[in-house]
Amino acid sequence: MNPVAFSIGSFEIRWYGIIIALGITAALILANFNCKRKNYNYDKLIDTFLIAFPFAIIGARAYYVIFQFSDYRDNLINVFNIRQGGLAIHGGVIFALASAYIYCKRKKLDFWEMADIAAPSLILGQAIGRWGNFFNGEAHGGPVTYDFISKFPSFIQKGMYIDGTYYHPTFLYESMWNLVVCLILIYLLNKKLKKGTIIFTYVGLYSLGRFFIEGMRTDSLMFGIIRMAQLVSLAGIVLCIGFYIYTYRKKV
Repeated sequence: MNPVAFSIGSFEIRWYGIIIALGITAALILANFNCKRKNYNYDKLIDTFLIAFPFAIIGARAYYVIFQFSDYRDNLINVFNIRQGGLAIHGGVIFALASAYIYCKRKKLDFWEMADIAAPSLILGQAIGRWGNFFNGEAHGGPVTYDFISKFPSFIQKGMYIDGTYYHPTFLYESMWNLVVCLILIYLLNKKLKKGTIIFTYVGLYSLGRFFIEGMRTDSLMFGIIRMAQLVSLAGIVLCIGFYIYTYRKKV
């Protein structure tokens, strides 16, 4: 796939950036819809988003660069070039939630209430954002046969044919899983649940899918022989289970 959508003079506009922008737009539209359903002030959520989003980008890039530093050691200026990819979602989510939590504390806002409303938007943005990896030819799995890849639409086949080999479209698997999680979270948002339930369910379900999908990928960030995404996913699953055990020992 051609990662460049179009050019303005010598400046290239890449599909990666367009897809990320579409994901953010869709996430904010869904957030607005959910705010109305829950009678929550959308402006407060937007204010928090404007604080958290820059930190999410910084965190996603920093997380990636730390584990791939050998690629940047001889040309540090490339650390700031994110147009070709190199954003790790775990770093982005951690930094975004941490900055949102601090902001809410300072503004005396209920972080857990806001996080529950924002959780479906967060996973929707991730679902759409994964397609940026598709256009960059990254975040795919190991080699597969043509018989296997032929079950997918032709544009997926074309995009997953890299240097003479077909690969697992793991970006697609994760995108589809994230959409399922999004629908589950929207459904749960209609229920009378304790604060924090939706955001912790997001953490647990996303981590569950990511753990298995990560095992198929060929470009995992590694800590020795350990795939970092799987390690963080395990922590997310444990965190979610711990929340449910601690919170729902008593009746809602």
